[in-house]
Amino acid sequence: MSQHRRRSSAKPLKPFKPLKQRRGLIAVAVATAVVGGGVGLGLWAASGDDGSPVGAALSPSDGTSTSSRAANSRTPTPTPTPSPTRVYPLSQTPRTIPAVRSHTPARGPGWRPVKGERVVVDDADLVDEGRLIAGELGLTYAGESSDVRAGDVRLALNDDEGANPESYAMTVRGGRVTISGPSDAGVFYGTRTLKQEVHGGGTAPEGVVHDQPAKPRRGFMLDIARKPFTASWIEDRVRELGDLKFNELGLHFSDDQGFRIESTTHPEVVSKDHLTKAQVKQIVDLAAARHITVVPEIDSPGHLGAVLAAHPDLQLRNVSGVARRGAIDISKDASAAIVDELLDEYAGLFPGDQWHLGGDEYQALTVANPQASFPQLAAAATKAYGSGGSVADLTTGWLNDRADTVRNHDRTMRVWNDGFLAGTSVQAAKDLQVAYWTGKEIGARQPVAYLSAGRKVLNYNDEYLYYVLGEPQTFVYPTGRRIYEQWTPRVLRGTQAVPAKYDSQILGGSFAVWCDLAGSQTQAQVAAGIRMPLRATVQKLWDPGTPALTWTQFKSLADKVG
Repeated sequence: MSQHRRRSSAKPLKPFKPLKQRRGLIAVAVATAVVGGGVGLGLWAASGDDGSPVGAALSPSDGTSTSSRAANSRTPTPTPTPSPTRVYPLSQTPRTIPAVRSHTPARGPGWRPVKGERVVVDDADLVDEGRLIAGELGLTYAGESSDVRAGDVRLALNDDEGANPESYAMTVRGGRVTISGPSDAGVFYGTRTLKQEVHGGGTAPEGVVHDQPAKPRRGFMLDIARKPFTASWIEDRVRELGDLKFNELGLHFSDDQGFRIESTTHPEVVSKDHLTKAQVKQIVDLAAARHITVVPEIDSPGHLGAVLAAHPDLQLRNVSGVARRGAIDISKDASAAIVDELLDEYAGLFPGDQWHLGGDEYQALTVANPQASFPQLAAAATKAYGSGGSVADLTTGWLNDRADTVRNHDRTMRVWNDGFLAGTSVQAAKDLQVAYWTGKEIGARQPVAYLSAGRKVLNYNDEYLYYVLGEPQTFVYPTGRRIYEQWTPRVLRGTQAVPAKYDSQILGGSFAVWCDLAGSQTQAQVAAGIRMPLRATVQKLWDPGTPALTWTQFKSLADKVG
């Protein structure tokens, strides 16, 4: 269960009773404070009921100090009672985005970065994480070290076998911070929490954080095919995503409007405004350093207009010779060859373990009688699957063949939900995951149809998570508030959640930017428009429960922690 605690002002300490009533308790209070507060705490003079310091003994009769009485009396001056160690209130749960799942409070001053203090690591695998957080906080990266110094931030790998690899524990105690996890990813997320806690001069509160995400796939998808984005803008988003604990960046780089990454196998398909492979490699490397997998998508057999502009002979045409926009003729061997060559080429550029095959909106299937409208597809289907073979069977077979190509590169693949066709004799490969975005397609099926069949699903719900430039058709720009207050990963279609029994099959989700009307917003406007929706999305992917903060508080927090 999530454990959230609202931050509230620390309650003032109750004043001490006069010493004559409390003398026997002070030693206990001091000992307790030292144990609870840790090493290196400041001292204070606790007040009595009249506001005078406890450390100055009071006269039992008239309340005058012993120093004034000594001037008029031969009575020896009593030895002053030592001031007690400062007693800190229990720490409050840190406020971060996404919120931490659990925090055990403690008494102590917490931790702030001080120039010259160190970041040390216990394992060479944490060098990248150590260097990054040291640079961000203005600390000194000291490498692997076992000695302990005041102010240290220590990063460590633990042997918590079977733990969520993205989990971590962060202990703030005695003026030091230790972040540990079963993998470098978990430790990295701990450093993101620390970075947010101390942003703008804040303090990491004393105590122990235990944290982990509810969902393993937390993504942002960007359509660079319809609208080119600069490499530097994408890199800025990678840094933003990393700090928010996202772990996927989807790049939809091929569509009817453009093909936006340099190609060596088919340079003729590449649009004039595109990213070079060197730029993409830099993006991929930056993402990997922040434990973000870049998920490429070359959509097929639809949305291939940019490829077909250079290969018009592969364009799908109906019985009357009319071309179908973006659709490749899947009855031709050359069609499969060019797509497979591109898939093989980009597998080398994107080394992550995830891949998006697309598969949606093939125009051959949007007509009343595909067999009659596209006799060449009908003939190919009969040849491949016998007399009962349909155009839908042929389309599913195409998808499975492309999956075979990508599977050779050891990738886990996802397909848009309308790429899984109903009523076919040929079934989509069992290992294909469902990227569920809509219920508007012909023959639309509810999410439960995929879940009950055992499919794993990723949530791209177009009701909440689609930021479509220009707001065409029925789309409106999603708001962070609506996502924060209404959406969860189980809300796959529309506004209704699927039954809780399917929760484990929902791997996570992705907020998506689509550039249908590319000129509607500038890059800067897109970045501003998606800022709060991204934060709301990752909050619900990290912890789908009801957030502890109101939307107003959450928005204020976003402004505070960056």
